[in-house]
Amino acid sequence: MTTIDQEQMNRWRLILGAASEEKLLSYGSGSAMLDEESRLVDEALAAIYDETSVSTADTGPDAGGSRQAGLGASSPKLAKWLGDIRTFFPPDVVSVIQADAIERKGLKQLLFEPELLSQVKPDIQMVATLMALKGKIPEKTKETARQLVKAVVDEIVKRLSQDLRRAVTGALNRRQHSPLPSATGLDWNTTIRKNLKHYDKERGLLLPEKVYFFDRARRSKEWTVILDIDQSGSMAGSVIYASIIGSIFASMPALDTRVVAFDTEVVDLSEQCAEDPVDMLFGIQLGGGTDINKSVSYCSSFITEPKKTLFILVSDLYEGGNRTEMMQRLADMHQAGVKTICLLALSDQGVPSYDETVAKKLSQYGIPCFGCSPDKLPELIEGALKGHDLSVLADRVKQGK
Repeated sequence: MTTIDQEQMNRWRLILGAASEEKLLSYGSGSAMLDEESRLVDEALAAIYDETSVSTADTGPDAGGSRQAGLGASSPKLAKWLGDIRTFFPPDVVSVIQADAIERKGLKQLLFEPELLSQVKPDIQMVATLMALKGKIPEKTKETARQLVKAVVDEIVKRLSQDLRRAVTGALNRRQHSPLPSATGLDWNTTIRKNLKHYDKERGLLLPEKVYFFDRARRSKEWTVILDIDQSGSMAGSVIYASIIGSIFASMPALDTRVVAFDTEVVDLSEQCAEDPVDMLFGIQLGGGTDINKSVSYCSSFITEPKKTLFILVSDLYEGGNRTEMMQRLADMHQAGVKTICLLALSDQGVPSYDETVAKKLSQYGIPCFGCSPDKLPELIEGALKGHDLSVLADRVKQGK
């Protein structure tokens, strides 16, 4: 067997688990398939993905026979496993394995022991789990849990804040010019138009005598932005992203930001959103029923100037309340001039199941319904505030153009 073939066989062994080793060996040289490091990787995977598991104390290169790994109830064993997966796998894979550990093996120890929780890789899936179980987290673990959530919030704010601010800055009050230079505020059209006489034909260059910049000054509360967020369990990732994005909007003086979350009841998170997004997330209750109509009705009270209002409904559109009335409220909002969008998902994970009948009907009213990754949201916000056609804008965002 060639070296390449041996490597491929070893990879299949890691994928299929210990039960496949005897069969795979029959195709090869008969020598041991996994080296010491590969066996450690295998143990870390087997602890979650082997259907039958025993204590890791019974495993190892000399254990012989069919080997399965298990995490058992031992905190030291679990701590070692957490360290192993972070050593052997990239961060995105670690996130998946951690989530599977909780879902498949019920490892609530990850959340209830501070010393274990401190070793968990902070990610959005883990935050969703903490939000869902927040009422059961013991007092001794709450501060560690808060720090984990804060790490994720800070990472998302760092990732999105600059682009969102630039989008709002680029969209509002672009009529006046400023003597202060700013790369993000450069008015290309005016600069080119007013300097065409300085075009150098020989070199093919435009040599501007004066560069024009948009005035970055803002009137306070120039636009109202309303985020109406469905708290359904299937929307967990979208809820987290939307809430944190709401906190970024709330920090911009030009926007009057409202953040509302709903299941069968409506919770106004606008004040918490402006003060502490971590507290806001712990105030969200994932799961339960859904009454979109009630929430849209509540949000309508914040609309004082329709043509200066952006309403973003983050929902899979499965309505447990009055569906007909809900769709009519959204249609009326759109007809009044409100920039109305439905995000079926605000997530990196794609669009989950949603009510296609409602989405199709709303689209016929002129209200685009689509999934959007957080990184594409700044483009969507800027286009909406500039008055671009929302359906065209939605198509461009969906196609990544």
